[in-house]
Amino acid sequence: MSDYTTVIFKGFSHPVSFNVASVLAQFSIFGHEITIHWYGAIIAFGFALAVLFGGRKAYVWKMSIDKMIDVLIYGTVAGIIGARLYYVFSEWSYYGKNPGEIIRIWNGGLAIYGGLIGGVAAAVIVCKVRKMNFFNLLDLIAMSFLLAQGIGRWGNFTNQEAFGVNTNMPWGMTSEKVQNYLLANQAQLAARGMEINPTGYVHPTFLYESIWCILGFIVLFIICQKARKFSGQLALCYGVWYGAERAVVEGLRTDSLYIANTNIRVSQLLSAVLALICLVLLIVLTVKYTKHPKPIDGIDFFLEEELKKQKAAQAQQTEPAAAEQPAEQPSVNENNHKEV
Repeated sequence: MSDYTTVIFKGFSHPVSFNVASVLAQFSIFGHEITIHWYGAIIAFGFALAVLFGGRKAYVWKMSIDKMIDVLIYGTVAGIIGARLYYVFSEWSYYGKNPGEIIRIWNGGLAIYGGLIGGVAAAVIVCKVRKMNFFNLLDLIAMSFLLAQGIGRWGNFTNQEAFGVNTNMPWGMTSEKVQNYLLANQAQLAARGMEINPTGYVHPTFLYESIWCILGFIVLFIICQKARKFSGQLALCYGVWYGAERAVVEGLRTDSLYIANTNIRVSQLLSAVLALICLVLLIVLTVKYTKHPKPIDGIDFFLEEELKKQKAAQAQQTEPAAAEQPAEQPSVNENNHKEV
């Protein structure tokens, strides 16, 4: 393995250091050098846990495994493409000059909101074609996604990215990679109103988001088990929970994407809007369904079974109707009768 970085945390009484590798393994196959980065391995691990959890919940909610596999495949591909394109377009001044870097996602550069947009768009299409309850699926994705995010953020730690401005808190961190980045971007950061000491400790914003997402997963799971009133409720809770956190933490980061030549951070604005809209919808719909409860797909009834029952009923109605129709009488040609 290679590319070790010594990461130092300020600590309560004295600094604490860790040696962190960004490369998990390196080997050769048929003369081709293969490198597996911790960044990709951690994201894959988080994704695998999310899939296992989602699969188990889909089984409990009696959702078709075949249809869920379709959502998983198309949603994953669309999510990765969306996450990368969102980041690339936001940093087009760099990628336009270095197009070969666009596919190098193992070096970082996946935008959460791009992944959400791509994944949800694919889910909408699959649900439409495969006749699935889209809002039920969103609830399942919301819980699973928080779990994946909480784990996947540690990939940022191995790459030493997604950190914030200076802090004197005991959990403040620094490393050679952090200092090199801040030195290289000190002028750009100052132009946006951030006076950074490159050798000082910085906020580990990846850690804040990881903790918040894991807590969010636990909160949404409890709501799912104890207080779920309608399909789509957990998705709205996700929007409020994650949007509120990202709107705050994004303001601390030094690697934010901005709108054109302004100081408005794209993710911070989107997060605030997302949290506000989801909060309003959550309150309105919760009040509505509390006053007028309705059966919940996956708890009180199961969409797949209802569709099967409807098809069976239609088939039964069709069969008697066909049986009641008089048999067609053969035509008689009078010229064929002989006189007696």
